[in-house]
Amino acid sequence: MTHLNSLDVQLAQELGDFTDDDLDVVFTPKECRTLQPSLPEEGVELDPHVRDCVQTYIREWLIVNRKNQGSPEICGFKKTGSRKDFHKTLPKQTFESETLECSEPAAQAGPRHLNVLCDVSGKGPVTACDFDLRSLQPDKRLENLLQQVSAEDFEKQNEEARRTNRQAELFALYPSVDEEDAVEIRPVPECPKEHLGNRILVKLLTLKFEIEIEPLFASIALYDVKERKKISENFHCDLNSDQFKGFLRAHTPSVAASSQARSAVFSVTYPSSDIYLVVKIEKVLQQGEIGDCAEPYTVIKESDGGKSKEKIEKLKLQAESFCQRLGKYRMPFAWAPISLSSFFNVSTLEREVTDVDSVVGRSSVGERRTLAQSRRLSERALSLEENGVGSNFKTSTLSVSSFFKQEGDRLSDEDLFKFLADYKRSSSLQRRVKSIPGLLRLEISTAPEIINCCLTPEMLPVKPFPENRTRPHKEILEFPTREVYVPHTVYRNLLYVYPQRLNFVNKLASARNITIKIQFMCGEDASNAMPVIFGKSSGPEFLQEVYTAVTYHNKSPDFYEEVKIKLPAKLTVNHHLLFTFYHISCQQKQGASVETLLGYSWLPILLNERLQTGSYCLPVALEKLPPNYSMHSAEKVPLQNPPIKWAEGHKGVFNIEVQAVSSVHTQDNHLEKFFTLCHSLESQVTFPIRVLDQKISEMALEHELKLSIICLNSSRLEPLVLFLHLVLDKLFQLSVQPMVIAGQTANFSQFAFESVVAIANSLHNSKDLSKDQHGRNCLLASYVHYVFRLPEVQRDVPKSGAPTALLDPRSYHTYGRTSAAAVSSKLLQARVMSSSNPDLAGTHSAADEEVKNIMSSKHFHEELALQMVVSTGMVRETVFKYAWFFFELLVKSMAQHVHNMDKRDSFRRTRFSDRFMDDITTIVNVVTSEIAALLVKPQKENEQAEKMNISLAFFLYDLLSLMDRGFVFNLIRHYCSQLSAKLSNLPTLISMRLEFLRILCSHEHYLNLNLFFMNADTAPTSPCPSISSQNSSSCSSFQDQKIASMFDLTSEYRQQHFLTGLLFTELAAALDAEGEGISKVQRKAVSAIHSLLSSHDLDPRCVKPEVKVKIAALYLPLVGIILDALPQLCDFTVADTRRYRTSGSDEEQEGAGAINQNVALAIAGNNFNLKTSGIVLSSLPYKQYNMLNADTTRNLMICFLWIMKNADQSLIRKWIADLPSTQLNRILDLLFICVLCFEYKGKQSSDKVSTQVLQKSRDVKARLEEALLRGEGARGEMMRRRAPGNDRFPGLNENLRWKKEQTHWRQANEKLDKTKAELDQEALISGNLATEAHLIILDMQENIIQASSALDCKDSLLGGVLRVLVNSLNCDQSTTYLTHCFATLRALIAKFGDLLFEEEVEQCFDLCHQVLHHCSSSMDVTRSQACATLYLLMRFSFGATSNFARVKMQVTMSLASLVGRAPDFNEEHLRRSLRTILAYSEEDTAMQMTPFPTQVEELLCNLNSILYDTVKMREFQEDPEMLMDLMYRIAKSYQASPDLRLTWLQNMAEKHTKKKCYTEAAMCLVHAAALVAEYLSMLEDHSYLPVGSVSFQNISSNVLEESVVSEDTLSPDEDGVCAGQYFTESGLVGLLEQAAELFSTGGLYETVNEVYKLVIPILEAHREFRKLTLTHSKLQRAFDSIVNKDHKRMFGTYFRVGFFGSKFGDLDEQEFVYKEPAITKLPEISHRLEAFYGQCFGAEFVEVIKDSTPVDKTKLDPNKAYIQITFVEPYFDEYEMKDRVTYFEKNFNLRRFMYTTPFTLEGRPRGELHEQYRRNTVLTTMHAFPYIKTRISVIQKEEFVLTPIEVAIEDMKKKTLQLAVAINQEPPDAKMLQMVLQGSVGATVNQGPLEVAQVFLAEIPADPKLYRHHNKLRLCFKEFIMRCGEAVEKNKRLITADQREYQQELKKNYNKLKENLRPMIERKIPELYKPIFRVESQKRTLCCLSAYVYQLQNIFNFDFF
Repeated sequence: MTHLNSLDVQLAQELGDFTDDDLDVVFTPKECRTLQPSLPEEGVELDPHVRDCVQTYIREWLIVNRKNQGSPEICGFKKTGSRKDFHKTLPKQTFESETLECSEPAAQAGPRHLNVLCDVSGKGPVTACDFDLRSLQPDKRLENLLQQVSAEDFEKQNEEARRTNRQAELFALYPSVDEEDAVEIRPVPECPKEHLGNRILVKLLTLKFEIEIEPLFASIALYDVKERKKISENFHCDLNSDQFKGFLRAHTPSVAASSQARSAVFSVTYPSSDIYLVVKIEKVLQQGEIGDCAEPYTVIKESDGGKSKEKIEKLKLQAESFCQRLGKYRMPFAWAPISLSSFFNVSTLEREVTDVDSVVGRSSVGERRTLAQSRRLSERALSLEENGVGSNFKTSTLSVSSFFKQEGDRLSDEDLFKFLADYKRSSSLQRRVKSIPGLLRLEISTAPEIINCCLTPEMLPVKPFPENRTRPHKEILEFPTREVYVPHTVYRNLLYVYPQRLNFVNKLASARNITIKIQFMCGEDASNAMPVIFGKSSGPEFLQEVYTAVTYHNKSPDFYEEVKIKLPAKLTVNHHLLFTFYHISCQQKQGASVETLLGYSWLPILLNERLQTGSYCLPVALEKLPPNYSMHSAEKVPLQNPPIKWAEGHKGVFNIEVQAVSSVHTQDNHLEKFFTLCHSLESQVTFPIRVLDQKISEMALEHELKLSIICLNSSRLEPLVLFLHLVLDKLFQLSVQPMVIAGQTANFSQFAFESVVAIANSLHNSKDLSKDQHGRNCLLASYVHYVFRLPEVQRDVPKSGAPTALLDPRSYHTYGRTSAAAVSSKLLQARVMSSSNPDLAGTHSAADEEVKNIMSSKHFHEELALQMVVSTGMVRETVFKYAWFFFELLVKSMAQHVHNMDKRDSFRRTRFSDRFMDDITTIVNVVTSEIAALLVKPQKENEQAEKMNISLAFFLYDLLSLMDRGFVFNLIRHYCSQLSAKLSNLPTLISMRLEFLRILCSHEHYLNLNLFFMNADTAPTSPCPSISSQNSSSCSSFQDQKIASMFDLTSEYRQQHFLTGLLFTELAAALDAEGEGISKVQRKAVSAIHSLLSSHDLDPRCVKPEVKVKIAALYLPLVGIILDALPQLCDFTVADTRRYRTSGSDEEQEGAGAINQNVALAIAGNNFNLKTSGIVLSSLPYKQYNMLNADTTRNLMICFLWIMKNADQSLIRKWIADLPSTQLNRILDLLFICVLCFEYKGKQSSDKVSTQVLQKSRDVKARLEEALLRGEGARGEMMRRRAPGNDRFPGLNENLRWKKEQTHWRQANEKLDKTKAELDQEALISGNLATEAHLIILDMQENIIQASSALDCKDSLLGGVLRVLVNSLNCDQSTTYLTHCFATLRALIAKFGDLLFEEEVEQCFDLCHQVLHHCSSSMDVTRSQACATLYLLMRFSFGATSNFARVKMQVTMSLASLVGRAPDFNEEHLRRSLRTILAYSEEDTAMQMTPFPTQVEELLCNLNSILYDTVKMREFQEDPEMLMDLMYRIAKSYQASPDLRLTWLQNMAEKHTKKKCYTEAAMCLVHAAALVAEYLSMLEDHSYLPVGSVSFQNISSNVLEESVVSEDTLSPDEDGVCAGQYFTESGLVGLLEQAAELFSTGGLYETVNEVYKLVIPILEAHREFRKLTLTHSKLQRAFDSIVNKDHKRMFGTYFRVGFFGSKFGDLDEQEFVYKEPAITKLPEISHRLEAFYGQCFGAEFVEVIKDSTPVDKTKLDPNKAYIQITFVEPYFDEYEMKDRVTYFEKNFNLRRFMYTTPFTLEGRPRGELHEQYRRNTVLTTMHAFPYIKTRISVIQKEEFVLTPIEVAIEDMKKKTLQLAVAINQEPPDAKMLQMVLQGSVGATVNQGPLEVAQVFLAEIPADPKLYRHHNKLRLCFKEFIMRCGEAVEKNKRLITADQREYQQELKKNYNKLKENLRPMIERKIPELYKPIFRVESQKRTLCCLSAYVYQLQNIFNFDFF
């Protein structure tokens, strides 16, 4: 680094220099919810275990922070933080598309006028200039436009203008890339904290009964009926008035504030619809059953007055006396259940198993939610919001108006659950249980986050706790229905005692009103009762004793009491629960005591030094207890003297349950044993020690401890998780603390390590515990992040044999305030042995000093690394499976080690021992080979490999901050080469390495690690290349070579910039690779680069432009990679609906959009020496590439633009100047893609969303879902991304960032859910992105122009640059961009005018088209820019040739094209522009002496006349047929101007395509192609070209109208005529290929073949083999479709439509044949036309004539408009049928149609058979269908009348044909056959054929003229009956067994019909069978017969559908 200049050094320092350490060890105080932390009572010496627990709960978190990462300033954009209001700094970009939306006028209501179309075919296009342009006011002209300025100055001015007001950070405007790839985000684990479920706040407002006579006491608790479990402790509440409280004053010595709470916060972790809030009400004990005591409440009402009042007063006095005497005893009274199902929203509960975030599993804010794993709710802190509670859980007040009376014999919880289940099922409970009227009012709401004045279950005040105390709220402890896996973080030590049942049935009569006094004793004396029992309402906070409620006169009462006890921290054998049983005398007897002692029972709290919990059945002693009773359990008391007297002979008579909620007592044998043995090492103990029920000697201690370490993992998961932090701390302590037990050295390292591994495995494998997105168990992650700290090893070694060792204060590397109180450090030791170096055996006589030295070499990180290396078998497998945990432990311990040793100033190389570094190398190598091994295995192992790969990457990422970087880089290199060696599957290999590198590259010192300032000396010194300097010396060519290499990924680059080089190598490999799954890998690769550049762009350290220049220089090789990937980029022309699709499968074509002539040639390809507008990369070698999807392409393009924006511009120019033209063309192709890539997609205004978007979205959704199902990834993606508002700008709407569960199409219509403000904000940002991106593209083009102006290849480049510019004008652009773009265009025209007009003909046309389009803009700014450009274009074109015929022609064609297509086209604005151009020409003094002004005026007049047509078209916008007629006429009027005719034919094609009339659109293009062919055949005579329009006859007979009448009409040599891009061979191919695609979409596959017959010879002549491949594959698809779809195809339906009435103007008495889509019914077209003309003339004036008889005009109302609509069928003469064999042929090239009209001579339409005539009408149209329009006028009408007998003959022929078809159908169709047969011989229709025979064949006709008809009919019947016979026989073969009867019935009917017909069929007319004299007549008959036979044959072959 010596050769760096001072600027580089300064930059490097600014970016955070190497030498500074990145990791910072920080102590963070634990957040404590309460004012004071929860601690054991003071003044007690604690057990080591309790001391450890408390220490763990109160010590600070130890967090290792990264100094430069994660701070809001650095990641300001990425995280929400600092740049939230960024969008407010952006300027508003104006887009014309949006201004038009705002100003759209409302649709006019009321009838419209139908404009009568006058014939325009006669007039020439110029004569309609009836509108004087000069009467208009011109727009403001641009100053200086006509002044002479040098091209260089002009360019300079433009550049300066472009450089102002630019957006500094490009990525700030770009939506953040998909987080699915963001592996570098390592979620910060959630801080361990106390578990709180869903909290609801319940306030008791009122408790009243009908009469108020005594104090009542309420208690509330939650119960889950389904789980049959009480799920909360009791909340006691006193709502009594002061008067009633006074009754009890004698019994309440003091009232604590905490006991006056009336509101409680309940917590529910697992909400369910089965949760009930149960309110129990007690009263003071009085004489009588519960029913008797409740009776006054049911019968007396205070409102009754009179006697009732007296009774109430009496009852009050009575109650007062009971209160004074029995005030401390209670009795049950009533209860009420309240269902909470409506609060815990049931619909969401069905998903509760998977949907809710866990307390440990929830990722931190802004990080991705955990992967969708199905997990139980076990550790979920289900928030009300997420569970559907918050949204509809409003504060609600509930009233309970009746209570259930308590039943004395049904008080237990079991009974309560039965009651609740009944209550839930039905209301029968109300009928069975007596109810008491009353009123309880409660308020239930979601508890707010912060509640003032709240107490925890231990009565500790919660912050904030104001001084001016109001009535407090109480938090009620939850008893969750299932396990909650959240480690303890606060000291809690509670015991709940539930007396349940007492059986004194066989006891003396005295035991009736029984109560139990419960006390917690610390000794046996009465004074030893401890005040640790929590009080109830309105009393002291803590009590020494509590009494259960009394059930009157019940010897075996049930109890429902809950006694809550605060357990002392230090428990001894003397602590026990004492139960004293009393009988209470309710009646007052003289001198008698209230209490009569019945007996005692007790329960020792500890058993074998372990807390006793569970259910017990205790015996009851009837007399005073003996001394030392508490040392034994009541069941096992040894025999006493005198013996104890027991109830029921020492049987258990008292049932009790004891439950502990404690963060000190593990309540698990394995944990208990482990902790006990650990503490036996730490403190002075006497052996043998007791552990549970075994005694352990000193000799056995080591073995037992090892056993207990191994068994740790066997403990239940819940206690293991609850004490996880302490367990892991202890194990880590054991792993590094050497010790001596019984004189022997003990080493627990391996056992401790294996136990940690087993625990990690259990936690990861548990389905109940959540993981983050990298698969890390959340509990372990938060342990490592917050809790873990280096185990404190005791350095001083005690003298041998000493029982304990005193601590030397020097031996601690203190960790701040907390370590002084550390409790786990007094390990008993005498000798030392280093377990990390077993060779160093300690000798007993070793000097202390030497031992200390050995000791000091022992470090946790070394021990951990060693254990990882030496582990084997399953342990090893698990270690590497969950390597992340051990890696993070290593990193944290290393960071602390560095922090302790104060090594931050020393060299990194010497921080860690060589052995440790070897171990790290081994670990990395092993993990790498493990990853490779897994990847070779089946698919399911891949995920595991990915996780390990990510873990390893994070590990090395962290090591870069701790260890020598060269060492880490070597590890990275090993990793890469090792993976390459072992993996053959390329996508997997690249994917793995990519994720790995992406994580490493996210390092905060990434830029410095890459020595990005190294490339400073390679920057060019010359700011701008001049010609002389380029050729001056060989040194400059060396410099050029150097510059060129800067854009390539060279080996030198890879050495200098290690990580970036690796990343680029992966990207290049990914883009070049093929194979399954590669597209996902490519997306990953691009995403990685994108995320890197984005982080640089938004990093405040990189704000300075000079820094960005350096960074851009680092990324220059990316440009080379992108250029190489050019053929793989997504083709946005395909995805854009405004452009015609350029390629793709049949399916893709189904939704083919409008045609864009700019892209037509792209379809054809451009190898005919012509540059085209499509993206055709002719310069590239032929290779099958894997295409990138739209999103990936866009991400890659934004990276390219960022480099181009920030790189040194002079360097870029130098680079461009030296590039070969192929490369330059590639760059232009790339820019072309960029233009489409960043096109502004517009904003959807929120008010329009409801109507437009919903409609659109339905179509899009349907199309898209179909596309996605077909797997069209890129297009699916494109459709999704087209939706504006996908710019999820980081920090602006974070709330949208993680909604991954939305479907694809949902995102497409995300905007439906957004507010107007959000939509505006997104539109603002995406508008700025579009503008900035296009300006960068413009800068690049300017660079290319400037760099290449000195080169020879500028002519070919000019076309490319123009192509990109024109394409950008074709997109929706902001006025800002357009201003700069037009300025650039004007500079181009000024600089290269001559080239432009000579060489770039087609580009010139496109340019005219776009400029003209912008001349019609509604924006003044845009218009004035466009006018100036257009004028300049004309002026320079004139200057170049003194005749601007070509530009004139192009402008005229452009206008014609514009008029025909643009729906938003505004002729008024365009007229204004024409006027402005006129003003320019008048003001242009330099040109006044030339013919130029006159020619301009002539052109403008011509344009004005074309606008006249536009106005006409605008009028017919609503009438599609009329509009097409007008366009047809306009096109016809340009017969003499091929260019314009072609343009209008294309306009018509586009209109047809929009209406989905694909066949007509194709025909328009065929006509256009024929026009081109005519021109080409005149110009050159090539055998492979079509010979004019004659060659197109097979496609359509109509095409001949394109033939040129005489050569005078068209002179190809005339300048500007036929100069368009289509009048070339490639243009012809382009038109024909588009036509073929459209025919294919329209289902006319046969025509596709005919079209390609013309295309193939041209392609063959040009050796276009790639295109021939494509063509033949399309032909194959067409033929496949004919084969597969033939019988399913539907062609058009035809109707004759006649118009009558003067209202129709020219249409009056006109008849047309309309072609409608297949299966259009008559009512549909009838309704459409009636509705349309009804709107024009008013519904009352329009009438549809229902029949098809000839219309008599005299009978019509002259004020009305009449429409006659008749269904017509194609009509063919018999000779035609020979050629029209297939279904297609019978539906193509149709000119004649027929309809029939039945009539009788009397005038009725229908009559008897003998009087029924029929008129057949045949219509002939002017052109054949399909044509270039959908209605064609009728030019001829013929009518034939059939006599009744001829009608009968025709009907019988039809029937016979139907039978023949059904019989000959292959495969046979039984249903069809039976249907036809039934209609012929069925009993019901026998009348049909039979009646016809009887009417016409019964007698020989009198008139000889009818003989032939009679005979013909007879023969028809003969044929008919024969066919019926065949059909019956065939049916017999086809039927199933169950149809036999039906067959017999058919046969019977057939025979009957045959019999009836026989006499008539056999009767011949003798005259007809005389000898034949006239030969001619015989010939004619034979001819007729053969035609008939042909017809039959034809029909047998015919597919009858």
